[in-house]
Amino acid sequence: MYKILKKEVLNPTVTLMEIEAPFVAKKAQPGQFIILRVNNDGERIPLTIADYDREKGSVTIIFQVVGATTALLNNKNEGEYIADFVGPLGNATHTEGLKKVAVVGGGVGSAIAYPVARKLHEQGTVVHSIIGFRNKDLVILEDRFDKASDKFIRMSDDGSWGEKGLVTNALKALIDSGEQYDEVIAIGPVIMMKFVCAVTKEYGIKTIVSMNPIMIDGTGMCGGCRLTVGGKTKFACVDGPEFDGHEVDFDEAMKRGASYKEWERHKHEETCNLFKKEVK
Repeated sequence: MYKILKKEVLNPTVTLMEIEAPFVAKKAQPGQFIILRVNNDGERIPLTIADYDREKGSVTIIFQVVGATTALLNNKNEGEYIADFVGPLGNATHTEGLKKVAVVGGGVGSAIAYPVARKLHEQGTVVHSIIGFRNKDLVILEDRFDKASDKFIRMSDDGSWGEKGLVTNALKALIDSGEQYDEVIAIGPVIMMKFVCAVTKEYGIKTIVSMNPIMIDGTGMCGGCRLTVGGKTKFACVDGPEFDGHEVDFDEAMKRGASYKEWERHKHEETCNLFKKEVK
């Protein structure tokens, strides 16, 4: 059993939890993920490591309440326990030797982008963070990005936070102004990563993307995170979750991801109805 040390609501649909997991914290690196089960008969879900404290022995996860299991997890409170918390899994983000990097994050994907930006900043890399949300009410981790970035560009669809526009607009403007990056690291919705890669391909800038959004069981057995990279079949959980974005078939990945939406919606509704009955 793993104790919930901290629970913080970051916005109406996104929650942060700090979990007591000393063995995971000891080895955790940016880019990796964990597998958890809320209870003994629950499903296993992968969640990316958002932060870790080796001395405290804790690992932070940030999740969006979109399905049945994340709803169950969100119903837990500080001091309570979850059944399983296994990891770290997946390959860590490669940061060695990078002198200047643009980290591009979108929505809840910013929670995955933050530890990458922090590690790069701590090792002396110049970090330009470009982070986007639909509006100011959905913003998370603003203060943390500010500390981990040499330049922090805020973008929102409606202009209520930072500049109005897409993260791709800001990235292109920086490159056109003369900024030269060793690498761009993009983490967020699959469609966002696709268009970031379309921009960087024009300039020949290596771009790494995290295919975490399409993972399901995290072991490669279910095949749900199968994708085509450079014409070869890969699995996001065991081969990634990070890949060369210019080689990823994003259209295939988006099509496969959409096939689960109806089932996830039904399970979420069932779980929410169960909570309502318990309250009554």
